[in-house]
Amino acid sequence: MANQLRTLIIGGGIAGMSCAIEMSKAGHDVHLVDIDADWKSYGAGITIQAPTFRALRQVGVADEVEAAGFSCRGARIRLADGTFLGESLTPALEPGLPDGGGILRPLLHGILARKTRAVGTRVDLGVTFSSIENTAREATVHFTNGDMGRYDLIVGADGINSKVRTLIFPNCSKPRFTGQGSFRTLAPRPAGLDMLEVYLGNQIKAGVTPISQEQLYMFTLCPEPSDEFFTPERQLCRLRDVLRDFAGLIGEIRDALGPESHIVYRPLQALLVQKPWHSGRIILIGDAVHATTPHLASGAGAAIEDGILLSHYVSISASIAEALHDFTERRFDRCRDVVESSVRLGELELAGASGEEHGRIYGEALARLAVAP
Repeated sequence: MANQLRTLIIGGGIAGMSCAIEMSKAGHDVHLVDIDADWKSYGAGITIQAPTFRALRQVGVADEVEAAGFSCRGARIRLADGTFLGESLTPALEPGLPDGGGILRPLLHGILARKTRAVGTRVDLGVTFSSIENTAREATVHFTNGDMGRYDLIVGADGINSKVRTLIFPNCSKPRFTGQGSFRTLAPRPAGLDMLEVYLGNQIKAGVTPISQEQLYMFTLCPEPSDEFFTPERQLCRLRDVLRDFAGLIGEIRDALGPESHIVYRPLQALLVQKPWHSGRIILIGDAVHATTPHLASGAGAAIEDGILLSHYVSISASIAEALHDFTERRFDRCRDVVESSVRLGELELAGASGEEHGRIYGEALARLAVAP
């Protein structure tokens, strides 16, 4: 489409910001709203795979992310008692591109937020929609602050509990609890920790990812009976208990946990919305349609790719309907692969399956993701 599109993006997370950056760079008139008045990112660290760095390069922030985080290649695998099993190295995808690494999640959010504003996106915070009239000519949106706007395209990037998804697909299936919980916490990085380390226990997997020269984040995946959230006090007690049989660096971090420790817990849920992902002028991206578990560390990468390719299709297609259809056709199988492979890895952990099978599925999935989307 040659015309400048009036575009509203609902949700200022990784998917929404990436889409706003690419749409603004392509010359569209972009308005992003986020319900959080402080526009914060809540979390600890995030592992970045090579395909995610490739997507960050397209958005124009890879160098800044690499400088603010920690670049490393592959992972060391250990048993829960610290016994070393081997290393798994990831291939370089492009010259000058990090093979992988980690960063503090709020730092990644801040880098994308600054870029979002720098490219000219209009950002309104503490605001979301109250109603949307989705017509053939345009979409009229009323906001919770009393404002009203008219748009050619609306992008729902408002996460796993998306209000936009509920609006356009009221009978859509809900996110599904996978039977695992995820703990993340921060700790000092030992000088010798130069790559991801994964410790394999019985139905429990823990690991550490360096996120700067000074810090790492520890992740723990474990069976949980329900999708309830824990109080901070219970998070601490539960994490200590889950890691009671772990030694090595995991054991050291466990023993140092205390009431002041920054622990982030969430029950793991997954969601894959079947096609179509759009209704009229409204399209869903990111966790709103393909929320995944962290087993492949590829949810953020998939969200960034969504923003890049949606901008591409609305810029080259003859109509919005064609663009949204072609975008979904391009993205569906890849995002399904991320979700289904991640959930399968979690199922293997719960079943106590062999590390060999786990490693095969993990490696094959990453090899598929290495191919440009």
